[in-house]
Amino acid sequence: MFKTVRILILLSILAAVAASTALGRWRAQAWDRSQVLTLYPINADGEAATAAYLEQLELSAFADLESYFETQAARHGLALAQPLRIALGRSIARLPPALPQGGGPLAAIAWSLQMRWWAWSQTPPSSPIPDVRLYLLFHTAEGRTGPLPHSTGLQQGRLGLVHLFASQGQQAQNAVVIAHEALHTFGASDKYDPTSLQPVAPDGYADPQRWPLLPQDQAELMAGRIPLSETQAQIPARLAHTVIGPLSAREIGWIKRSP
Repeated sequence: MFKTVRILILLSILAAVAASTALGRWRAQAWDRSQVLTLYPINADGEAATAAYLEQLELSAFADLESYFETQAARHGLALAQPLRIALGRSIARLPPALPQGGGPLAAIAWSLQMRWWAWSQTPPSSPIPDVRLYLLFHTAEGRTGPLPHSTGLQQGRLGLVHLFASQGQQAQNAVVIAHEALHTFGASDKYDPTSLQPVAPDGYADPQRWPLLPQDQAELMAGRIPLSETQAQIPARLAHTVIGPLSAREIGWIKRSP
């Protein structure tokens, strides 16, 4: 009897989570109002240079984001004039749980739950209330030789971890990474090969009708790179070098699917 009750309680919790997720997805893609995207800075490496950068960090460092989403939404015929409203939250001291290295689906699920608990317990109150929360993990660029850790955006929970360089000279490129992970929280998928990191044609190309097809001049935002040849691609320096393609626009609800 006790086992049956436990199973019923678990099923009820799972049903509630599923219903909440479906409602959240519908709200995220309704686009009947501006959605608030709040950015929370974090000193990821504990360096004094990173701390100094965060002390002077202002909302103006992310000024390109709002206008970019306005321009891209208008390209796809969205009636809403301001799809995203960007806000800068207070810094967070405690680091989030690290992404699992391998471990399969169970490890990913466990990390997702830990991440949501961390976000619930560590996110400071902010106004306006955020629809999407991105946690910006800043690293000093001085002396760094390898790439930054992998960033991720979650549609379930509508949050993400974004690894960035703590440098004014990198702010334009940081905005590209932030925009990419933000679109994941609205349901957009990656459009690059996970092994080679090359954009996948046609949906990973900014202009798939171009002739000759390569090199491209811009990147599709969710592909993350400008294809130059079959084996070479270049990271865009700023948002102006990217576009949101038709498939990504459909995935996030800017272009409505046919009935």
